[in-house]
Amino acid sequence: MSTPVLDLPESPSIWVAADAVDQARPRSRQRQLGASDLVCERRAAYIHHGWEPTDHVVSPAAMLGTYIHEGLTTAARKEFGWLVEKRVADATIRGSIDIVQLDRATARRLPRRLRPTVPADVNTLEDIKTRTIYRWDEVRRYGATAGELRQVMTYVRLLRTGGFADVDGQRVLARLGPIDIQRIRMRFISRDSGEEFIQEFPYDPEIAEEAVWWLERITETEHPEQAPRSFYGPGIDAQCDYCPFATACWGVPAPGRPVQANIVHNREDVAVHLADYVDAHKDWAEADRVKKFVRKAVDGTEAGTYGRNVLGWRGEDKEVEEPDVRAMIELFDDLQAPIPMVPDAERMVKALVTAGIAVPTRRVVKKGSRRIEVKAAPR
Repeated sequence: MSTPVLDLPESPSIWVAADAVDQARPRSRQRQLGASDLVCERRAAYIHHGWEPTDHVVSPAAMLGTYIHEGLTTAARKEFGWLVEKRVADATIRGSIDIVQLDRATARRLPRRLRPTVPADVNTLEDIKTRTIYRWDEVRRYGATAGELRQVMTYVRLLRTGGFADVDGQRVLARLGPIDIQRIRMRFISRDSGEEFIQEFPYDPEIAEEAVWWLERITETEHPEQAPRSFYGPGIDAQCDYCPFATACWGVPAPGRPVQANIVHNREDVAVHLADYVDAHKDWAEADRVKKFVRKAVDGTEAGTYGRNVLGWRGEDKEVEEPDVRAMIELFDDLQAPIPMVPDAERMVKALVTAGIAVPTRRVVKKGSRRIEVKAAPR
């Protein structure tokens, strides 16, 4: 018996629901600068000056990161008794800390229900970040980004100077006063495999002061456009692709042009950008020479781990299967089936030329990649 086919309306994307829930989160509706906004100066300035977002961006990858984050912190709270999602703030900035692990002396000052199952040897702040497989090698090689370091150092500065924010749900914690955080732990999670990578380091007052200076520059602006862009725009940096102020920052692209073309208004602008291009090309050319030298130097080396890096080889000879044309012709003959014939334009042209017959032609437009070429101007 055949299965009946039901004429049902098309199911909506599950991400429509996920986006609606995400937009209702307090963090999504927050209008005060948050520590997680310490990435792009221009974006932070839009938030500081109270601009409404110009772009509604749905990022399933970011929402997946949020779900992973919530699941892991909830498990850590239940299993280890860690303090999770606790708020800190001052007059300029606020934030929600993923995890705080208290040492034994500090934990004794709390009610028993709030004490960790296993106290830390020193007060530790932990921040969880998720990464795709495409950025996993990058995080293992270089660790936290400059923006992520500003974020966690700001959290620690707020805890060391004022403690937890005195708000509903954590007033007992606020009564602890300043918390002497000694260790910072960045826990990176691969969204593809679940692999962990841990980076630990002590509190760095210099980076914390740099974050304060970074914030002061934002608060001193009279208009968001006085703050510089920290990235190169949509299509180049993912931070811009998913920025709620992308249109306010870059404008609407002209037909057939990238949005970055909007910021070039005169010959002086072109001169500045070409100078940047030449400088970047010089650095790239030198780096490319080093890469070519290393490639030749390790040519006889077997794949494997050497120090902090893993050497592998791709593109070497290997056996693959491909259609056997001769066998297929014999098979078609046995089946008495016509063999597909494809016109050979090159042979047809040669035959016409040999016979002294003019080759018919037609004008067509071939799409080619438009490449930039920058040379030194004559003096």
